[in-house]
Amino acid sequence: MLFNKSTKAVNPHEAKELVDQGTLLIDIRELSEWNHGHAPGALHLPMSTIQEHLHKVSKDEEVVVCCRSGSRSSAVASFLAANGYSVIDMKGGMAAWHAHGLPVINSSGVHGSIV
Repeated sequence: MLFNKSTKAVNPHEAKELVDQGTLLIDIRELSEWNHGHAPGALHLPMSTIQEHLHKVSKDEEVVVCCRSGSRSSAVASFLAANGYSVIDMKGGMAAWHAHGLPVINSSGVHGSIV
């Protein structure tokens, strides 16, 4: 899944503003990472299964993609852009999101952590 299609990138605060305005946040981390902590309202589509779940994402709306640190999301953002999606990569991933004091919940819906 390596593509060179460049995509727009934003920091966590910019991503949060977009999400607050209705932009879909897609978290591509694996289930164990997601269960420990994720952004409220994010859609969980693990990188390992994203190709088979693309039908869950509309090409009509812009989406923000995140992972733990930004490496995986960059590759997935390029993949999505190459496949006709309007996508933004969140720089620094959920580690930066959490470090900036933005909300993180676990799979039970209470305060979570990023692993």
